Amino acid sequence: MPRYFFNTRIDKELILDPEGEDLRDPDHAWHVARTTIREILKAEGGQASLLNAILEVTDDDGEIVMEFPFAEAILNPSEDAETRH
Repeated sequence: MPRYFFNTRIDKELILDPEGEDLRDPDHAWHVARTTIREILKAEGGQASLLNAILEVTDDDGEIVMEFPFAEAILNPSEDAETRH
């Protein structure tokens, strides 16, 4: 299974995910990214700068697979909708 890393970019600061997670595909990584962002917002929701943050999901080679803005994670699309990356 491929390994994905969930790095957080807040303005010019990049907080690296040193461990990553083995996931089956980019769609699975999208769901994990959304869940991760929602958990961060729940725990640290008082920080307005987080709504401008981005979760950068990279692969083992360091290539960006997707960029997931924190603001998009609070939208509530149907769980059955297809993802577009």
